[in-house]
Amino acid sequence: MSEFEQIRHQIIADPMNERYTSRDIEPLFKATEDARIAIIGQAPGRKAEESQLFWNDLSGDRLREWMGISRDVFYETSNIAHLPMDFYYPGKAKSGDMPPRKGFAEKWHPLILKEMPNIGTIILVGGYAQKHYLGPRREKNLTETVRNHKQYLPEYLPLVHPSPLNYGWMKRNPWFEQEVLPTLRELVQSIL
Repeated sequence: MSEFEQIRHQIIADPMNERYTSRDIEPLFKATEDARIAIIGQAPGRKAEESQLFWNDLSGDRLREWMGISRDVFYETSNIAHLPMDFYYPGKAKSGDMPPRKGFAEKWHPLILKEMPNIGTIILVGGYAQKHYLGPRREKNLTETVRNHKQYLPEYLPLVHPSPLNYGWMKRNPWFEQEVLPTLRELVQSIL
């Protein structure tokens, strides 16, 4: 049994996840020893949980477009790892989904990342991932953190969430498409 399979079994056995495992819901993440990029987002959405395929929605389509890769490459390459801040769908909130559970990423990410020694860049999608990984190094808000993305390279690349709900943000911040997306595509192409 590989280290990743052992960790998966530990996650399933963790009492913290019983409400999911009691319904036979598997933790949703992808990690390989060959991974060179890790994508860290919020938590799987309802569609992702149902299909057991991360980023399986309009946000995923947009993220793949931003990265300049096909759906097949996104899912099939061993060079890209997917580690949401929670490996289970947290449920619906008044607007959007509930946040990832506190303590989940803190407990499981270090164990998984330790087994991926070739990770060169961690793509931080959205505020939860940026808060966790950048901590006090973040700027005053998500927009400024993403705008100043170069100061975190090559270890991290912060992005806004690719949700269709962020179209307004994209219109107000045209520098994102002009400056950040070319950096993202160049990074992905150099690795793939």
